[in-house]
Amino acid sequence: MAIDTAAVGTRSPDLTVEVGRGRLRLFARATGEHDPVYTDPAAARAEGHRDLPVPPTFLFCLEMDRDDPWAYLTGLGIDPRRILHGEQRFTYHAMAYAGDRLTLAAHISDVYTKKGGALDFLVRTVEVTRADGPVATLTTVLVVPGSRDAP
Repeated sequence: MAIDTAAVGTRSPDLTVEVGRGRLRLFARATGEHDPVYTDPAAARAEGHRDLPVPPTFLFCLEMDRDDPWAYLTGLGIDPRRILHGEQRFTYHAMAYAGDRLTLAAHISDVYTKKGGALDFLVRTVEVTRADGPVATLTTVLVVPGSRDAP
C-alpha cells in the first residue's frame, strides 16, 4: 500500500517536556560521551553554559515521551515493525539546557515513492521550541516497504 500523499501536513499533538539533568547524564553515558560538560553542572558553567547542555541528537529521544510515539504511523496503516530509519537531520537554532521546558510540534512534511512502488518514504519534521523561541528542527526520513515489487 502506497502512503497516501494526503497525509502531508498531518500534525501530531504538541508535546512539552522538561529536560532533566539525570536524563542528560544517562544519555551521555549511553552514547560514550566523556566530556564532563555533559554530566557535571560545574564543568558546564566553567565552559560558559548556564547548566548541562543538551548534547547533539538528544532531542530525537524526546519524541519517545509521547503516549504512543508511533501513532502517526499506525494512523496511516503502517506497521512500525516494518519501517527503516533512512535519515535524520538536525538544524540547531539555539542551545538547550537541563531545566528547559521544550515543546515539540511534529508534522508529516513529505511522502514519496521510489523503485516503482517498492519503497515508500515518509518525511516527518519536528520543530523544537521553548518560551524564548526556536531551538531546533528535526527531520526524519522513514523508509516503508511498498506493496509493489521493484522493476
